[in-house]
Amino acid sequence: MKLTLHLPGKHRVVIDPTKRLEEVLSRDDIEKTMLTAYFEANKKYEEARELTYVQFPSRFVYHSDIKEWTPRKKGTAIGRVTYVHPAAGGLYYLRIIVNVVKGAFGFEHLATVGGTTFEEYRDACYALGLLDDDKEWHDAIVEPSYWATCRQLRRLFITILIYCEVGNPRNLWDHVWNILAEDILYMKQKEFNFPGLILQDEELKQYTLMETERLLKENDKSLADFSGTPKPNSSVLQEISNTVLRHELNYDREKEAAEHEKLFSTMNEDQKDIYSSVLDSVNNKAGQLFFFYGAGGTGKTVLYKTIIVKLRSVGKVVIPVASAGIAALLLLGGRTAHSRYKLPLTLTETTMCEIKYGSMLANLISKTDLIIWDEAPMAHRQTFETLDRTLRDLQAMEDPAAADKPFGGKTVLLGGDFRQILPVITQGSRHDTVKSSISKSYLWPFAQIRTLTINMRLSQADKEFAKWILEVGNGTAPTVATEGRCEEEGDQVIIRDEFMLPSSGLPHQTISDAAYPNFVNNYLNRTYLTERVILAPTNASAHEINSYLLSKVPSAEKAYLSSDSVAFESTPEEDWTNNYTQEYLNSLEFQGLPTHKLCLKVGAPVMMLRNLDQYSGLCNGTRMVISRLGHRVLEAELLTGTHVGDRVLIPRIQLSPTDNINPFTFRRRQYPIRLCYAMNINKSQG
Repeated sequence: MKLTLHLPGKHRVVIDPTKRLEEVLSRDDIEKTMLTAYFEANKKYEEARELTYVQFPSRFVYHSDIKEWTPRKKGTAIGRVTYVHPAAGGLYYLRIIVNVVKGAFGFEHLATVGGTTFEEYRDACYALGLLDDDKEWHDAIVEPSYWATCRQLRRLFITILIYCEVGNPRNLWDHVWNILAEDILYMKQKEFNFPGLILQDEELKQYTLMETERLLKENDKSLADFSGTPKPNSSVLQEISNTVLRHELNYDREKEAAEHEKLFSTMNEDQKDIYSSVLDSVNNKAGQLFFFYGAGGTGKTVLYKTIIVKLRSVGKVVIPVASAGIAALLLLGGRTAHSRYKLPLTLTETTMCEIKYGSMLANLISKTDLIIWDEAPMAHRQTFETLDRTLRDLQAMEDPAAADKPFGGKTVLLGGDFRQILPVITQGSRHDTVKSSISKSYLWPFAQIRTLTINMRLSQADKEFAKWILEVGNGTAPTVATEGRCEEEGDQVIIRDEFMLPSSGLPHQTISDAAYPNFVNNYLNRTYLTERVILAPTNASAHEINSYLLSKVPSAEKAYLSSDSVAFESTPEEDWTNNYTQEYLNSLEFQGLPTHKLCLKVGAPVMMLRNLDQYSGLCNGTRMVISRLGHRVLEAELLTGTHVGDRVLIPRIQLSPTDNINPFTFRRRQYPIRLCYAMNINKSQG
């Protein structure tokens, strides 16, 4: 059913040319239209207020002779609002709003957001978060400035610079620099031990630029990467670079030694055997390659940490990385391998890391005694081969013999479990996946293979389940052959009765009660939330369970709508932005992207979907709990990683899917998070 649309007092009127103008204007229904009749129906029928304008035909019928909507007695219909070109101005923005707002009583109601009535529908769309605009980034920093720390605001500023595609970074800096600088004077008074210190605006700007540049350096960026932004002088930039290098080299040796004693006392014989072999290689500069694997709970992370603190306690340099962001957070000073080693996104048999000889990172690598790489089986073999070629090339500048040694003669410790997530090959077969594994690399024959078998995490009651999981991973669990399934799909695994929940007419409640017992009394307990999650087979199942548990949280819900668009640069031959309506773009869902409508409550656990700031613990997979719901920014407390308890500010960022099958580049501006009471098992970490 086609739904008409118009601005107040600007609707079309069909007239009889034989009638006088006075007669036409005096008609009783001259002011009535399909849209105004929708307003009246909302006032008259309570059930109508649950629907948007486009949903109205599904439960109501429009009578064009009397210009009224009445409840539908049978059948259904699909509504479609008349198309409006973006150049139409107010009418275009009104069309966006009627697809979102429910139960409107009039045009003024449609223009009201959060108790504020806007004169222009464009402003109402912006307030709803449905438009892209640089003004959002200004507001995203000003809004939390009333309650957030300056340190949080500066990290928010660099996150916006890096991930939000700011159109005019200089305007953003000019608008917010004084907010970012509010604690600079206090910091310098304390640093110089001079309580009476006074700084002029230009001096405050320089010190604020220094802090901003330092944070950007942590993310391998610089103010020079953002056109128009002011920069500190060259001597300051050199000082900042040296500071970053010292950060990687300097640790409190006494503190590290104490932590080592604590961790070493908890290790079992398997762990100690690997520990001794790695340290022997480091101390003797043998440059050996190790790979050890073990199931979850066998103490891989404890082993990493023990080796790291041991070497740092004696002044040696360790670079810990992981294939996944969430795994990197578990390592002391960990980073993702791609960010630390500047690995290219597209890998070939000849690619090299983007590390220049003589650079700060190259100098750090030359001083490195050990490289640790967790979750190695997840990475494509070419990532290791690319790093190998790069290290051989860099080390050969000082020692020509290094060109013939794996990883240039550096001791490397790889770890993980081949029974978990292997490299993801788009539309690849099992053969393609196996071929991309590190076990098929030319480096594999150089590796010493070790195994961890003792599960340190599980209680006696859980060991049977752990044993069964290993049987599934090893392919030895009982199965049932299924007709019609190809060899690659394999047979169906028999799940034992003791691992099953009883069948129920309320599946969401049964699953939720089993995973989250006594939920209402514990929904704010950080430990309670961290220790449990429901793994669902599909995104749809995870969404249903998340919605069910969120409804049980006794706090106010707030919905955040995304701004969706087609990238202009992806439509050089034709302006496809006119071919796809806003409601169509809003309906699109992609793996790894948040939904158009994101419903949140204070106390709800969420998971990060992008690597935003690894130094602050914001990686893909980081679990957090919402502590404040702002209008343009969210505050969350970290539940996992090495920054547990820290509070961070999260803005909306520009997101595009990696598996886009549309003939255009889709863009979604939304908070890069999703609820994580339940998660899709195919996207879970480890």
